[in-house]
Amino acid sequence: MSYPSQNPNAPRFDLQQTYEADPNAFHSTAYPSTAASSAYIPNPTARYGVPGAPSGASRLGPAGGGGVGRNPSSGNVLRRPTVRGAQRGTVRDADANPYQASQQQGPQRALTRGKTLTRPDRFVAPAPLIAPAGLGAAGKQGGKVQTKLVNGVPTLVTREPWWQPWSLFVEVVTFWAPRPVLRHFGMTDPIKQRAWKEKVALCEISAFLMGIIGFITMGLNRTLCPNSGHNSASYFQRLGTEPGYVGIEGWNMQVSSKTPSSIASIGSSFGGSDVTGMFDRNAMSFPGCKDFGDKPWATVGLCTSESEANATSCAMGAPTESYLSTLGLRNTTRQVGYNWNQVTNLTNYFVLDGNVLNLTPYINAYPNPRKDDVVDAAIRTLLGNSTGGSRDGTRIFHNTDELKATTHCLAQRYYAGHIDKITPGCFVANLFLYVSLVLIMGIVLARFFMAVVFSWYLADRMVAKPKNLRRKVVSPAVLPEGANIDVNNTTGAAPWTESHLKRQQTQRLKKGGGAGISSSSDFNAPLGPDGMISMAAIGAELFTVCLVTCYSEGYDGIKTTLDSISGTTYSDARKLLFVVCDGMITGSGEKMSTPDMVVSMIERDPRFGDPQPMSYIAIADGSKAHNQAMVYAGHYTQVAGHRTPIVVVVKCGTPAEASEAKPGNRGKRDSQMILMNFLGHVTYNDRMSPLDYDLFRKTQSLMGVTPDFFECCLMVDADTMCYPDSLGHLVRVMQNDNLIMGVCGETRIANKRQSWVTMIQVFEYFISHHQAKAFESVFGGVTCLPGCFSMYRIKARKEDDGDWFPVLVSPTITAEYSQSVVTTLHQKNLLLLGEDRFLTTILLRTFPNRKMMFCPQARCRTVVPDTFRVLLSQRRRWINSTVHNLMELVLVRNLCGTFCFSMQFVTFVDLIGTVVLPIAICLTYALIINSIIQPPSSFGDAIPLILLVGILGLPAVLIVLATLKFVYVGWMLIYLVALPIWNCVLPLYAFSKFDDFSWGETRKVSGEAKGADDHGAVTGANAASAVPLRRWEDWEKSRLRKVRREEKRKGEFERQFGSRQVYSRSSLSTFADSETASSYGGPDEDRWGAQIGAYNEDATSLNLPPPIGLYSVEELEDDDDTLNQHDLVNVLDGGWDD
Repeated sequence: MSYPSQNPNAPRFDLQQTYEADPNAFHSTAYPSTAASSAYIPNPTARYGVPGAPSGASRLGPAGGGGVGRNPSSGNVLRRPTVRGAQRGTVRDADANPYQASQQQGPQRALTRGKTLTRPDRFVAPAPLIAPAGLGAAGKQGGKVQTKLVNGVPTLVTREPWWQPWSLFVEVVTFWAPRPVLRHFGMTDPIKQRAWKEKVALCEISAFLMGIIGFITMGLNRTLCPNSGHNSASYFQRLGTEPGYVGIEGWNMQVSSKTPSSIASIGSSFGGSDVTGMFDRNAMSFPGCKDFGDKPWATVGLCTSESEANATSCAMGAPTESYLSTLGLRNTTRQVGYNWNQVTNLTNYFVLDGNVLNLTPYINAYPNPRKDDVVDAAIRTLLGNSTGGSRDGTRIFHNTDELKATTHCLAQRYYAGHIDKITPGCFVANLFLYVSLVLIMGIVLARFFMAVVFSWYLADRMVAKPKNLRRKVVSPAVLPEGANIDVNNTTGAAPWTESHLKRQQTQRLKKGGGAGISSSSDFNAPLGPDGMISMAAIGAELFTVCLVTCYSEGYDGIKTTLDSISGTTYSDARKLLFVVCDGMITGSGEKMSTPDMVVSMIERDPRFGDPQPMSYIAIADGSKAHNQAMVYAGHYTQVAGHRTPIVVVVKCGTPAEASEAKPGNRGKRDSQMILMNFLGHVTYNDRMSPLDYDLFRKTQSLMGVTPDFFECCLMVDADTMCYPDSLGHLVRVMQNDNLIMGVCGETRIANKRQSWVTMIQVFEYFISHHQAKAFESVFGGVTCLPGCFSMYRIKARKEDDGDWFPVLVSPTITAEYSQSVVTTLHQKNLLLLGEDRFLTTILLRTFPNRKMMFCPQARCRTVVPDTFRVLLSQRRRWINSTVHNLMELVLVRNLCGTFCFSMQFVTFVDLIGTVVLPIAICLTYALIINSIIQPPSSFGDAIPLILLVGILGLPAVLIVLATLKFVYVGWMLIYLVALPIWNCVLPLYAFSKFDDFSWGETRKVSGEAKGADDHGAVTGANAASAVPLRRWEDWEKSRLRKVRREEKRKGEFERQFGSRQVYSRSSLSTFADSETASSYGGPDEDRWGAQIGAYNEDATSLNLPPPIGLYSVEELEDDDDTLNQHDLVNVLDGGWDD
């Protein structure tokens, strides 16, 4: 396999593109030495095995995993498995034979039953969120990506299959808007047509869900349980439960001392007995019987008996309200209720449509069956049944139209009460109501109590002082399993480690031995012979890179952010400011461009001179895939007492972009990927772009250690002010638990009283942290780390501290987060609007057994929108991003918990709650108004009010218990007044803008046209192949050769023109091509010279203070303290005593 430097004109593709084009190409056990394999592509599958395997698991890929070595005879790159765990406390066993291990791996594996009851063994590797159809299961997310030659350049072309379920659904629900009609109205771009159709489909789904919620809230109970007392069990008083009651026409009457003895005796002996037959009722009382003529069951006298068939009057008068009052009978407004056993035991009783009928007057008048009377036959059939439930005549009387027509007449004449059992419809409605109460209140109370527990007990433990700093751990200089290393490398150290040691030793000797590496102790060496290092050499403060992304912010905002990070109590020797300026941008109303502002704030290191544009592969498609950036390095000295190393990356664009409005601009995600790709290439010793190599050299010179020593990455927006102790708290959280892969602090509002728009946001920020994120932190699953102030773990030590596990720079994460080919509206909302939330999502999907946490002790302040227009634009992006990220998280089956007691279920509830916010707030106000007009009369009626009070009132209690800051109660009242804005106006506007992928009013640029910030646009053929990619060793060899060439040319220049002449590269414009020019190296050796910065970071004539690097630690008995900053200053000034 020829090396990349020998064939610079060969087409090159990035990792994701090559994998998409041919996934099977990565599954070979060796790389053949052919011309087609001229560009080395690392194996992502062999690097970490199954993508997304649980943390700590073995990650041997199909080829056996491991790094790469070179065949001594052919020079071809060979892969071999790394050997880990041969001896506890070491990284690799030097005596192990990796090739023999590889051969014995497969045949010795036995077929055994897995431990399927433990969650790690039930792990299901998630499919990539954004991947082409060529990747199999992942293809459901997007279209098929093919590589085609466009103008001679290999370019990715996306073709969407017509049979995808989502595509078919979108076309069906938007049938009323065919594409020709859209073209007629000016929407000619097929991509925009699809986005608009998908937006409409999502809005229709949202409207459907809101309709369901509205029906469940307002219509379900009325449909299943109509507003009738017969459907409520509390409406009845059962027969015989209490003495002193009688039943008249089904109503329960309470007797008194004035009640006649004939009636009172019945009530006292068997409360609730029907005495309707004692009262006179005429035909006018039964309008339902007027159509049945002389039918006996419709005309029989209700007071007659068998002995007095011709009686014309009853013992009592008509049961009017006034007459009953004179008899001392009081209506309890409750009806007489019967159960089925009582109906069966009572003579001449049966049930019709739930009504209990007393047929005693009819049976007494007509004791014998009547011929040719179907009603009489049905009555006598029912009365002859004696088993429970057999007296129900509803089915018999509804079999024929003739019998069905008589039901109203019979119910009016013989009604004695009602079955007191709730109907099935009411039972289902009440069941749903109580289940909703339990689930919603359960989630609300769980969030509340878990947030309180987190605030009282867990938060302080996370930021405790780290212990056992004397323990031996794997050195940051050791590459993780699967990295590209030489086969003879037994410690797994990076190739630049030995060079770094030699450089430090040289600097120490030149400066007199006091400022470099102490020869008497190896505690400050990057690694020991076994690949381990004392944790005390690093200290209690991990090496942290602080990423600040800038776009169009003002001078004061950027300076405030840099001042706050530099001014933290965290040691300057352990933090690096990494500022990325996203293009040559001038903010609206600004006189200077953003890059000029940032560069003017730093003290530039004179060793590096003026930077030159360096190429890298950008997160874009087409011609935008090739971008260039300049790297300024130096120190930030704006804060008294601090001299913080800083690197400023200015994305300036290629020469072809010079005339464009925003040259170099590729978006915030591209700015993040510059750092992530750089650290990923360092972690795995992968091929670097010229920008990566330039960053490597300058970072190493500023920090005194190679970039692989960085373990944490703080991401901060350029309008955020960090509190002095915030950085230290976040790093302590990381250091105390290696399973934590991300942590965010509390974001507070800096301009809370600027306008009513800022005032309504204060409590919203508070509750989103101290309730939502605090609850999620108990389970280690914070679903959104805000981009303005969050820290991620670059790589983590495994449980035994014997190896590294890449997290933020894992190939799975970088491949998905750097995807530039997106086809659906869902993908664009994930990548183009909510980059920060999407990064959290893919981390949780890939490593569900690791933790995302919230640290309330780490605080920052940020400037929020102060006008409603800007707030509308910001929340449009946030809401849409939230919806689409929750849609992905709800599919992750590996989160904590099971079924309803799981983070997956809580995520599902959050998703539904977000989608139905507009209807929810409308129903809330309707509930409040209805409760005022008609107060609830039962517990069931009060359940919605209980839910409302719990949801709105518990946050106030949380304020008191968690923070004791009563001022937030006032901010809560302001928030509640603005609820219609939060829950109705903003969501409806966001849903209507599902197909808007711009940043709107949030970040304005001088002279920018509307919609000009769509980074998902494709422009021209893919230009990524123009970026050279080489491993660090090859860049370093070219640099050393360039240095030697320059030294030789300088010597030849001095020999020809004398030493008094000043040598410069410009003076050699004609000299270099003359016959007397040096032929050192030849044309092949000078090929990469233009891609390497023309500076010498090892220059000693400038007399610059050296970086601290690693600490030198003396062995102390039973003492875990490390050297403090004052001791280090004394060491640097005077050297070691020995």
